Amino acid sequence: MEASKKIEHEIGGLNNDALRFGLQGVKSDIVGSHPLESAFQSATVREEQMKRKILANTYGSAFPLKQEFDRKILSRFQRPPGLIPSSMLGLEAYTGALEDFGVEDHLQGVHDTETMRAPDLHHGMEVRLGLSKGPVHPSFM
Repeated sequence: MEASKKIEHEIGGLNNDALRFGLQGVKSDIVGSHPLESAFQSATVREEQMKRKILANTYGSAFPLKQEFDRKILSRFQRPPGLIPSSMLGLEAYTGALEDFGVEDHLQGVHDTETMRAPDLHHGMEVRLGLSKGPVHPSFM
């Protein structure tokens, strides 16, 4: 009897809470990424596989496994969700990404804009622990 009065917010397995997460677009679900972006991603995956094969042939099959374990350990260290984003400095130093200069290094970060809404720390931790669904926080006002 009590369950019949409850309004479900999930339709088709997706969380549709428009007040918390904003309006959802269908185009991003249907249309894939840009062809150049997908080509870049597949090239980086092939490059990583080639590096693993070279390291396995040079130093033995256990060396790439140890590197993968170290990479997974370093990728888990993060700041709690908040105003200061996690820099993942240890992972960047381990993978050599500190030497890469990308667009995000040149342009102003999203967290520095004036229209950025302060995130809800409680909801962010719920999302990280798997207790809640959706993005960590809506980023723009």
